[in-house]
Amino acid sequence: MVCLDLEGVLVPEIWISFAEAAGIPELKRTTRDEPDYDKLMNYRLDILKKNKLKLPDIQKVISGMNPLDGAAEFASALREKTQLVILSDTFEQFAKPLMKKLSWPLLMCNSLKTSDDGVITGYSLRQKNGKKEAVKAFKSVNMNVFAAGDSYNDIAMIKEAHAGCLFRAPQQIRDVCSDLFCVDTFDELFAVIGEFLN
Repeated sequence: MVCLDLEGVLVPEIWISFAEAAGIPELKRTTRDEPDYDKLMNYRLDILKKNKLKLPDIQKVISGMNPLDGAAEFASALREKTQLVILSDTFEQFAKPLMKKLSWPLLMCNSLKTSDDGVITGYSLRQKNGKKEAVKAFKSVNMNVFAAGDSYNDIAMIKEAHAGCLFRAPQQIRDVCSDLFCVDTFDELFAVIGEFLN
């Protein structure tokens, strides 16, 4: 089976897209920049609060987003060969319209806490180190797992899998993880996964 990160791999970074739409460059900070997820999310929630931005504001931007060029075709071709699971630190409330555009792969992610009027008050992790723990669980039922992602929060998942690689990772992550192979196109990623499956 193949476990992939979502943002930066199959779809654009949601927070960057929203930052651009809202005109708030501070919200462009992602897990590519900040290894501490809790610190990153509290930073984001503080900015949303200061700017009186709510969940529907973010969802409106997401509704206009599309998968990265070639991503839907890549995911479809991959699902003809093996099981595909998306392991992401995004949120159920963000991901649904994007999953529809990817033909509904299995998504395991987190959830947001919101008030009745749509203010995001916090978030709930599916579990601590959820990506790595999901791969461990799949391995425990004798699944052979390949994993790929582009951010700090994908490294443990990739290293836990039987095989894996970075995909379109920024240079600072390539430098930190020089032991991990990195590819930059869907054709390259498909070929590496094909070798694993064979």
